Amino acid sequence: MSDGRRSVKVVERAGPWGFFFVLAYIGAAIYFISHSDGSFLGVVLGLLQAIVWPVYVIYHVLELLAV
Repeated sequence: MSDGRRSVKVVERAGPWGFFFVLAYIGAAIYFISHSDGSFLGVVLGLLQAIVWPVYVIYHVLELLAV
């Protein structure tokens, strides 16, 4: 008879990529905050820009390629 327990196996395959994205976010956050004026709003905007900086990169690359 079964006692009601189940065994669950979790396989995480994105570990190295997750670490890379965390490092990229930290680096971008340091960059954008260091270029802000130091106010609370400037720091918050710097953190938000650190989240979406890849969008800016793709936009400018596509603009350079005239796509």
